[in-house]
Amino acid sequence: MKYAISAATGHFGQLAINELLKEISASDITAVVRNVDKAKKVLPAGINIARADYTDKKALVEALKGIDKLLFISSVPGGDISRETQHRNVVEAAKESGVSYIAYTSFAKADDAKSALSSDHKATEKMIKESGLKYSFLRNAWYLENEMSYLKAGAAGQDAVYAAGEGKIGFALEREYAVAAAKVMELDTPKDIYEFAGKPVTYAELGQAVKEVTGKSFEFKSVSDDEYRQSMIKAGFDEGTADVFVGMQEMMRDNELNVDSTDLPDVLGHNLAILPDAVKEILNR
Repeated sequence: MKYAISAATGHFGQLAINELLKEISASDITAVVRNVDKAKKVLPAGINIARADYTDKKALVEALKGIDKLLFISSVPGGDISRETQHRNVVEAAKESGVSYIAYTSFAKADDAKSALSSDHKATEKMIKESGLKYSFLRNAWYLENEMSYLKAGAAGQDAVYAAGEGKIGFALEREYAVAAAKVMELDTPKDIYEFAGKPVTYAELGQAVKEVTGKSFEFKSVSDDEYRQSMIKAGFDEGTADVFVGMQEMMRDNELNVDSTDLPDVLGHNLAILPDAVKEILNR
């Protein structure tokens, strides 16, 4: 069995590869990367490295030849070439290359999600289904690392604002999502859909966890969308970027990331890090 991991030099890809190496020979793993020099520096010795960008379908076809299972890590939105187009290149290249199975890092509750952030993931899931390939959709809720600005503010005893209200978010550590992705790749009969998430909490509860860890006094304050937008602009973001952040807070307020599922600990085979321990792990890096 031959395995490939796309976008492999990213943190998620590196974590997944290191987990795969616990059970799979390095010679059976291919890292699909944009920058070969970087890959040689950050990835384990012995694995295969193939250069291909999501914007280059021809290179992707070549990189995926002989591969049985692909861990398809979604690209970052906002590039010159749309994420939907990039993802179509990957799916079509996988099919043309003879890949039999794709595990794709998707978005929480993608079937019902309505936020702008979910749209490319919904489109990609549709592409994969229509390709006829076997698949698993790894619907990741939210990395706790995405809230680094809040964690650092709290650790410094600084107040911060949010507009997610009482919305709950299924935070978990990126390493937990990545290790689970690798474990799904190793299964003989994986599920079609995994809803991966930690125990859903509000920003207020996140603030309490940061206080518990740091012993600092501060406030995570719930504000309106407009107040939140103005705080982003005051912090130096342009209006367009501020609006993106507002949209993310609205998504959280609407509970799109409030996922009630045991899929993540079930696949890992153990409980997730409790929130204070996860906060401590990030702040101690």
